[in-house]
Parts: sequence; structure tokens; C-alpha cells
Amino acid sequence: MKLDRRWLTLTALAMTLLARTAVASEFQDRPFNIVPFVGWTLFDKELRSASGPGLENDLYYGGRASVRLISPLWLDLAGGVTPTKSCATCNQDGTWSHVSANLMLISSAPHAINPYVSLGGGVSQFDPKVSPDKHDGLFEAAAGVRVKFTDAIGLRLEARNLLFLPAKDYIKAHIDNVVVGAGLVFAFGGEARDGDGDGVPDKRDQCPDTPHGCTVDANGCPSDADGDGVCDGNDKCPETPRGARVDASGCPTDSDGDGVYDGLDRCPDTAKGCKVDAQGCPIDSDGDGVCDGLDECANTTSGCKVDAKGCAIDSDGDGVCDGLDKCPDTPTGAKVNRDGCPPTEVEKRETELLDTGQIRLQDVNFETAKSNILPESYPALDAVGQVLSKWPQLKIEIGGHTDSRGSDAYNLGLSHRRADAVRAYLLQHFPRLEASQLTTKGFGESKPLVTNTSPENLAQNRRVEFTVLNKEMLTQPKP
Repeated sequence: MKLDRRWLTLTALAMTLLARTAVASEFQDRPFNIVPFVGWTLFDKELRSASGPGLENDLYYGGRASVRLISPLWLDLAGGVTPTKSCATCNQDGTWSHVSANLMLISSAPHAINPYVSLGGGVSQFDPKVSPDKHDGLFEAAAGVRVKFTDAIGLRLEARNLLFLPAKDYIKAHIDNVVVGAGLVFAFGGEARDGDGDGVPDKRDQCPDTPHGCTVDANGCPSDADGDGVCDGNDKCPETPRGARVDASGCPTDSDGDGVYDGLDRCPDTAKGCKVDAQGCPIDSDGDGVCDGLDECANTTSGCKVDAKGCAIDSDGDGVCDGLDKCPDTPTGAKVNRDGCPPTEVEKRETELLDTGQIRLQDVNFETAKSNILPESYPALDAVGQVLSKWPQLKIEIGGHTDSRGSDAYNLGLSHRRADAVRAYLLQHFPRLEASQLTTKGFGESKPLVTNTSPENLAQNRRVEFTVLNKEMLTQPKP
């Protein structure tokens, strides 16, 4: 099968010019095309008229009609007619016509210029007959480009070879005509173009690049009800709190796993297991630096040093935690006060008062057989005065006790005078004490603690006792 090189050159030139001028745009193929077509028929030189001369090449008039079967395959119907003469000086007129059905393969890519090829068959006719070797059967092969200006209008450029099929021995077919030409494409049918597939035609789609699956409004723009940047339809967590960061699926992220979303979490590096507040920051109820949830000693006293578990450290084991212990090297087993230090005399006497309901002084010394208090006894009395000043609601009986030396009557009077001397000392030196709080009583030698059989026992029985008369007040808080 031979081809005339002239139509190849013409087709290549036309394609080059149109490729430079066509507007490249995306569009959607409409399934039906009608193409009024004009061109030029190049007759095979072996075709001759009855008088002998070959046929003269001439204008071609026809049309094409196409319907899309499945993209990119189309059914293309072609037909046309060429009036011709046997030669330039001849008067004999003739007409050549053909019709055919073809399968056309055309690119479905959304470009302005799409090439195509087609194969098919049909019949042709010369009127009058041009030679006894004329055959009606045809095998047609075509190639060209389709240039689209809009969805509905375009241009079709084509070169078509029409091979005449002999009645027998098709392999020897060698006579063919070539038609080159162009036609205006009118496309119709199908749905309006929707490049992003969101259901809104491109001509009124204000957001033409909407991601697939997004819910859109009437203008084709994605809706995002929770404002997280992931459109409704693709958002797997459509009620994300505003301000929270989300993943590609629209679900909030929580990097530290504390239950407060990134973007809302003001403490994004919270240790795992910590309890947090609404802002994602760790809660530390006892203020020891170890967050609730990890703190195994949740009620640590403020100011105590703690270990990694939030439990107070007590290096010297005195019961007062490091950080509050003002005497951090107390010997093991030693009694300490709330500061972790050995208790003062005042603290000792207050503890005695609370534990027993009385304070007993055996180191208050008087002049022999008199009620004058010796200065060496002042510190002990001062400690008692400080304790009683803290408890103004207490009623105190100051009791004087002697040993067994001397008569009972003498000792009874002496003990009373000495109790009065102690009361007078306290009221003089501690103005917070009221006289009505303190009463006195002498017991003489009537209530010995031990038998008066040795100097040590005699000294133990000589004492002053401060007894609480309203002990129920000891359970009340100090004012």
C-alpha cells in the first residue's frame, strides 16, 4: 500500500500552526460529535477514466459523526464526495463518493490538542465507472488531531487513506485514495464539565480544585464546619474544638497524651501519667514539684523536699522532712520539735501540760523555811509563764508541796505561802495572765510522790504543780 507524500507534508504543517495558536484548557469530552468536513482528494494514479487519462485531484465535501463508546474508544462514521474530471482539458465529469464505519482511538487526557487514529471499512462508488478494475469495498485508516476551543466547538484535522479491496486476494490490494482536510467539530450531549468532580459545573465552580470527597456549597467551595482545615466529607472528626491541631483525617492530635489537644495544650510536653487541668498543664495539689497522678504522697507538707515519687525526704529520720528541718543532723532517736530541733523548755512544758493536764516543777527553790524564790528558779517559772500565756482560757491551780521535815501544820502553811509567791511572780512577769486564772493551794507534806527516806526523795517531794481545773479546754484550739 502506497501513500502520496504530499498529504503528509500538508498535515504536518497544519498541525504545527494549530498547536501554536490553540488555547490550552481543561475540558470534558461530550459524547456526540458532528463534523462538517472539507478537504482535498488525492486519487491513485492507477485510476483512469474510460478514455484513458488519470483522474484529476479535487475538492472533497463530506462529514463525520462520532459517538463515544468507552473512553478513549469512539465509533466514527465518515462519508464524502469528490466531483472530478479525468483530466484538466477533458470534458468528462465524474463523482467519487464513499461511506465507512470506523473505530477511533483518541486520547482522553484533558488537553486542547488530542491526536487520534482510526481503522474501519466501508464502500465507495465512481459515477461513471472509471475502469474495469474498480472495487466498491474499502479498508480505511485515518490519523489526525482534534483541537478543542470550548467544550462544544473544536477543529478536526485528518488524513485518511482509503484502500480499494479486490473481490479476491485482499493481500494484493494496492490502489488507494488519500483524503486530507479539516472540519469544524460540534460537540453535544453529556453532563456539564466538572473538573474536580464535586457536582458543581466548572463554569460556576469558584473552587475548581476541590479535593475528591469534600462536601461543597452551591459555589463549589469546600465546607469546613469545625474550621480545622480538613473539609467536611473527608473530616473523620467533624466536631474538632476550634484551635486544635489535626492530622490529615481531621482528627485532633495529642502529642503528650494528656487528653488536651495540641493547639489548645499550653503545656505540650506533660509527662505521661500526670493529671492536667483544662489547659493541659500538670496539677500539683501539694506543690511539691511532682504532678498529681505520679505523686505517690499527694499530701506532702508545703516546703518539704521530695523524691521522684513525690514523697518527703527525711535524711536524719527525726520525723521532720528535709526543707523544713532546721536541725538536719539530729541524732537518731532524739526527740525534736516541729522544726526538727531538740524541744525548748517551753515546748517541753507545753507538751507535759497537754499530755497530763498539769506541769510539775521540782526545780523551784526557795530560801530555807521561807517563801522567797531564789533567782536560779526563774528560768523554770518563766517557761511555765510562757506556756500559760498561750492558753488564757485555762483555769490553773498552783499547788505547793513540801517534804516531811517539820510539823504538818508548819509545812502546810509554808507550802501555801510558796504557792502564793509563785502566783505573784507569774502575774508580775506575764501581763497576759489574768489573776482570775490562777488560784493557789498548799498541800504541805500530805501528797508525797515518793517516801521521804533519802535526800533525793525529799527533793522530789518538794515541788510546785500547775494543775488544769478545766481540762476540757485543752481539746479546744489555742486562741
